[in-house]
Amino acid sequence: MSKKLRWGILATGGIAHHFTRDIVAAGHNVTAVGSRSQDKANAFAKEFDIATAHGSYEDLVADSNVDAIYVATPHPMHVHNAKLALEAGKHVLIEKPFTINAGEAAEIAELAKQKNLAVLEAMWTRFLPHMIKIREIIASGLLGEITSLNADHTQALSDDPAHRLNAIELGGSALMDLGIYPISFIWDILGEPTLTHAEARFRSTGADAHVSAIFRHSSGAISSMLASSEVAGPNRAQILGTKARIEIEGVWYAPTSFRVVAKNKDVIEEYRSEVTSGGKQFEAEELERLVAEGKTSSDILPLSETVAIMETLDAIRADIGLRYPWE
Repeated sequence: MSKKLRWGILATGGIAHHFTRDIVAAGHNVTAVGSRSQDKANAFAKEFDIATAHGSYEDLVADSNVDAIYVATPHPMHVHNAKLALEAGKHVLIEKPFTINAGEAAEIAELAKQKNLAVLEAMWTRFLPHMIKIREIIASGLLGEITSLNADHTQALSDDPAHRLNAIELGGSALMDLGIYPISFIWDILGEPTLTHAEARFRSTGADAHVSAIFRHSSGAISSMLASSEVAGPNRAQILGTKARIEIEGVWYAPTSFRVVAKNKDVIEEYRSEVTSGGKQFEAEELERLVAEGKTSSDILPLSETVAIMETLDAIRADIGLRYPWE
């Protein structure tokens, strides 16, 4: 790609550090950062040698030296921050989960259409080399008919009631923060669920800490996911077909390896990841590709699919009874 976008980083939390570290190392051009605190913006800019530090998000999106905004705030703020960037004429990469609900996601999609700007959900797993290879193997027919898929995203995280994942007033939820990964993966491989059922365990704060869901798909395949913020599991995934299966090693949603195993247990193929970074640069490359080609939505993760995935999250939330105070 001959010309790289000039990136602006909106917010300076942990995920913003991971993303910026990966894209700077990969040679992308970060020209500005914005925070609600000038001191935090200054510290972030110094850490990553960024030219301009803004003490507000409004100043960041108004910066004429910025082409694209990476929205790294907690998800309850995504709809406001994304619309702020779009109104300023910037392309947007939005952290997952994309929004709180499908209604907010649709608002962003409609504004992006009106402004003719590219918007992409930062579901970085979709763009990793091992996931691209997995899609190629499935398309080749090597697995036969896909009958099932299961994946977990389980971590033993803080049980502090004030922690963002546990505070209902901050959008706390194992489903929203962790479950989005396997749910997006299920959509990627099997498409839209036709039937959803979910169960959950809740913390005293009202946020779910453990959620499991099972889906049926139009092909007849059945998929399942498990997300937890209270216990650490293997974080593996497998795709089962009538001829063979794919076993993805932990952590399956990050750069990793997998193998294809035939029904007779012979290993048909092994894939070893050569990615040495965290892997966030691939989603940045995808947004840059879209802009360079004059497109506004990705073929790998279309904006319409992002909205539909939020509808699946809405359905699970309805099943388990998770509702936020402002909804």
